[in-house]
Amino acid sequence: MRTGVRLAVDLGSVRIGVAASDPSGLLAFPVETVRRGAGDVERLAALAVEHDVLEVLLGLPRGLSGREGEAARIVREFAERLATALPCPLRLVDERLSTVAAGSQMRAAGVNSRKGRSAIDQAAAVVFLQAALDSERATGGAPGEPVVPSGLG
Repeated sequence: MRTGVRLAVDLGSVRIGVAASDPSGLLAFPVETVRRGAGDVERLAALAVEHDVLEVLLGLPRGLSGREGEAARIVREFAERLATALPCPLRLVDERLSTVAAGSQMRAAGVNSRKGRSAIDQAAAVVFLQAALDSERATGGAPGEPVVPSGLG
């Protein structure tokens, strides 16, 4: 298991949930919710610097069959912009059902879904980051696929 903080980014159409891991890569925790739009890439890059991250993991939404649809295309386009702004590597990681799981956990904890949307976005990032950490621990390999910005690969 590699040591170093990982930052997870769950891209939504309105908000971006952000989570981080501890330096040992054992535990994921919520960081903040970034408003989607002007300045979002810059804020995510700043968070990567603030947390001195090893890498950023961007959730890639796939259908249950594993196929990629319109949402995955949007994430891949965002990944291209984000990768050029980051001071560290960016990887796309399968995040199937992370938002559903996070919403269920939040409801079970008594969080109102309308008032807790920002927290749900962060919780979704925590869910897929924890799965990625667990996967790396089990396999010894970095999770997901690397993003190489156009012109660099």
